[in-house]
Amino acid sequence: MHKLSSSRDNKTRYGYLVFTLLIFSLLAHPFLSSCAQSEKDLIEVGQGTYLFFIDDGSALSLIEAIDRHLSYLDRNSIADSVVETTKISQKEFSRSLTTFKTLLLNSPDPIKLNQLIRNHFQLYKSKGRDEKQKMLVTGYYEPVFDGSLTRTGPYLYPIYRIPESLIQKSKGPIKTGRLDENGKLVPFWTRKQIETENLLQGGEMVYLKDRLDSYLLQVQGSGRVQLADGSIKAVHFGASNGHSYNSLGKLFVDDGIMDIKEVNIDSIRHYFAEHPKDMDRMLFHNPRYIFFTWGDDKGPRGSLGQVLTANRSIAVDHDIFPTGAIGYLVSRRPVLDEDGRINHWKLFGRFVLPQDSGAAIKGPGRVDLFLGNDYYAEKAAGNMKESGSLFFLLPKTIEKTN
Repeated sequence: MHKLSSSRDNKTRYGYLVFTLLIFSLLAHPFLSSCAQSEKDLIEVGQGTYLFFIDDGSALSLIEAIDRHLSYLDRNSIADSVVETTKISQKEFSRSLTTFKTLLLNSPDPIKLNQLIRNHFQLYKSKGRDEKQKMLVTGYYEPVFDGSLTRTGPYLYPIYRIPESLIQKSKGPIKTGRLDENGKLVPFWTRKQIETENLLQGGEMVYLKDRLDSYLLQVQGSGRVQLADGSIKAVHFGASNGHSYNSLGKLFVDDGIMDIKEVNIDSIRHYFAEHPKDMDRMLFHNPRYIFFTWGDDKGPRGSLGQVLTANRSIAVDHDIFPTGAIGYLVSRRPVLDEDGRINHWKLFGRFVLPQDSGAAIKGPGRVDLFLGNDYYAEKAAGNMKESGSLFFLLPKTIEKTN
């Protein structure tokens, strides 16, 4: 099981990371090609309006996430990023992340840390999705479901390995598809076709006992399956069928079944338990289908191939945001009572790393925070649909383009 760092780790040494001073003011407010942001996507923040950075998470988890990002940059070749008139190379990203890590290890007090950030970094803010430059902040997690390696008893709903018939191309009108009977590349089968026509027989990896669990595992992109003998096997995203993603939660809202605040995993389960005949129509509304590979015990991996760090890794649109830069996310998270119900919502500020992506995470107004694999992560991820702001810290001593 993926071990998550405690927020109490090294609390004395890294005390500045749990300060809450001023946080309430903040909400008033090969995978990569060349990443060129327009001034409409990222907006430079002047020195006079810099944030006072406060981090409510574990310092060890932040250092862990930075180390994983540095490992990615060391082993992969990425194109320069251009933000407005500033060009940032892979080497500069690595240097700036190393600088930031050094600042953390030197354990400055909060005021000193903020002054050092001002000295070394230029701050940019996502333009968001509205005139207030706010983003929609959601959460995702690594689920654990009961399953079986054979189709037996209640375990009837398969997840599949990558089909041999799946063809993926980097160019052309059809980038993911299959060959038809005439040898022509056509779109791959949809969710409805796969689930109703038994087209992938023989490609089953494991069976789950709940149809919605199989769907949710695909939406999350990775997870763990606990077998009857108590052993746990990890499954990771392998590929998709290439079709667009349609949100099940949005469908509930569009159909007038629930309002946006009511939509969560528990409410969806309850609805399908009472209206099982609606399941086909509503699940098939999303034609996208995910195929998996067996994973390891290190934890889920994002689209960069790195192990994700709970409460530090985010999924964003890498065509817009600079993958090599450290970010700072401000939003709200739920606080649960002893019965697992949401008691209230709490503001937070947290340094994050863009280590993942998603079919639904497009444009400057979306960010998805990885929350881990525990009970809190499941409950929080199913309810987070919050307003927030995302910033990026870019190194100052970099080349200006013409």
